[in-house]
Amino acid sequence: MYVLEVRHVAPFDPLVVPMFAELDHEYRSRYGSAEDVSPEMTRYSLKDFRRPGGGLVLLVDAGAPVAGGAFRRHDDDTAEFKRIWTAAAHRRRGLARRVLVELEGEARRRGYTRVHLATGPRQPEATALYLASGYTPLYEVTLPAEQVGEHAFEKKLPPLPPL
Repeated sequence: MYVLEVRHVAPFDPLVVPMFAELDHEYRSRYGSAEDVSPEMTRYSLKDFRRPGGGLVLLVDAGAPVAGGAFRRHDDDTAEFKRIWTAAAHRRRGLARRVLVELEGEARRRGYTRVHLATGPRQPEATALYLASGYTPLYEVTLPAEQVGEHAFEKKLPPLPPL
C-alpha cells in the first residue's frame, strides 16, 4: 500500500534540497544553461515561502520527498504558487494534483481567496495539470506556446466551511 505523508516545512529544511536540485535540472534541460534558468530559480528569496504569507508542502514517501510546491503572498487576497514539482521517478501518479490540493487548502487556511501561478511554454504537462484542475488561463490558449511565453493562470478559492 502506498501511503504519503504531507509535511509543511520551512524553505530551509534539508528535505527541500532534492526538490530545488531537480527543479534546477528540469529547467536547464527544457530552457538552457544555468545562466538561462538562474534568474527564475533566484527570483524570489526563500524567505518569501515562510509563514505567515507563504508556505512549502512536501509529499514524503518512506522519509524521502517525492513531490512538493510552495506559495508566497502575491497580494493581500492572492497566493502565488511556485516550484510545483514531482520527482522524475514518481511521475504519472497524480502527485502534482495532490500537491495543488494541499497548497490550495493551506492558502485558504491562511485567508487567501485566489491563487495565481505561471509556468513556462516548454512545460505542457504543467499547463495541462492547471487546466484540468480548474485554473483559468490568463493568456490566449489558441496561440502557440512559445509565442505566449509565460502561461499565467488564476483560480478563485472557495471559502472555508464554518467551524
